[in-house]
Amino acid sequence: MSQKREEEKVVCVNRKARHDYSILETYEAGLVLQGSEVKSLRDGKANLKDSYARLLKGEAFLLNTHISPYSAASQFNHEPTRARKLLLHRNEIHRLTGKVKERGLTLIPLRLYFKNGRAKVELGLAQGKKLYDKRETLRQKAAQREVERSLKMRK
Repeated sequence: MSQKREEEKVVCVNRKARHDYSILETYEAGLVLQGSEVKSLRDGKANLKDSYARLLKGEAFLLNTHISPYSAASQFNHEPTRARKLLLHRNEIHRLTGKVKERGLTLIPLRLYFKNGRAKVELGLAQGKKLYDKRETLRQKAAQREVERSLKMRK
């Protein structure tokens, strides 16, 4: 029997998400894409900057994700920021719907990648950080860098 190996090719990462939100849980979801979108993603032409996920009528959608048009697709190209359906299990959708409604949490895409040839998105169940939380995170990072630098000097 052939063994399946999990290859991941990261297309883009939402760096600002971890700065602006505290991530409580992560989920992996598939994406329903058109052919030109897949080709464009393989070229690495995507942006997750202002994107988010919404749960509507028992389905999940990825909104405001910019996937650049594929140059060779001509008339069969896609709209760059269209809503894309997310593929999640029904129990995951019900669980997320409850958490988003109940606690005021949001779903933020953290990274877009290919896993075994299929486009996936890592969603984070996130809670917005206040300004003082962001400052505290920056202070902790600076202190950690300082500790690492001093340890490096000792060696």
